[in-house]
Amino acid sequence: MRRRSIHVEGVTHGSTPIPLGSKVGPLVFSSGIQGMDPQTGAIPADPAEQVRLVFANVRRFMEAAGGSVDDIVRMTVYIQEESFRELVNQEWVALFPDPDSRPARHSVVSPLRGGALVQVEVVALVGEAGDL
Repeated sequence: MRRRSIHVEGVTHGSTPIPLGSKVGPLVFSSGIQGMDPQTGAIPADPAEQVRLVFANVRRFMEAAGGSVDDIVRMTVYIQEESFRELVNQEWVALFPDPDSRPARHSVVSPLRGGALVQVEVVALVGEAGDL
């Protein structure tokens, strides 16, 4: 099988038949990763807690893909309100402390569903490009 779905226990898209991501060779693409608490399956109302959980879930997603956050090439961040950008920046710097080794990032203010206030998508390269 060339394509492999990536699943992270406790972080799902509910009843929709969508994996958290997909991997083909070294290329990894995520679906929307939200601030879902993997213990409860709930998305907390607190924006800071959601952002913290989003970045924790990104780390778990990358581990499930066979890599680490160091393999992330680009992250797209969707925020419900502009005011959440600073919360994202705090977690961003915590996850990627070296300013010379951070992935590209694009942020978009956009309506989100299901109580989500922030959501991210990840593109990563896990392994060698020659593995394609």
